[in-house]
Amino acid sequence: MRDDKPELTIGRVAACARVNVETVRYYQRRGLIEEPEKAFGKYRHYPQATIKRIQFIRRAQTLGFTLKDIAKLLCLDSETACATMREFAAQKVASLEQEISRLEAVHSSLSKLVCECDKHKKRGPCPIIEIFQR
Repeated sequence: MRDDKPELTIGRVAACARVNVETVRYYQRRGLIEEPEKAFGKYRHYPQATIKRIQFIRRAQTLGFTLKDIAKLLCLDSETACATMREFAAQKVASLEQEISRLEAVHSSLSKLVCECDKHKKRGPCPIIEIFQR
């Protein structure tokens, strides 16, 4: 009986998960995915689930979760996973709201500085640099 599943080497896993081979190795070093034993001194063969796990990691990163956060998420007990994940997500939302407020304040300040600069075009010292030097 022939096994039609291709052997999943690190290169194939990386290609299927749309990441670099070094990303797979990095996730291994961080303990996010397991590094299989080498088969008879040849290549490591990864289970198909490794691709899904890498995709999970990448999606979580896209939503702003750190690799430290993701390591905790990957260890969740199926009984409490939903409640724990909801709490993680709520904390992330609160963190993002704080960051948005901070960025809006920075945006406002920089916009005012640009307007000051526009008022004093080519006359005297740069008002932005003067404000930074105070």
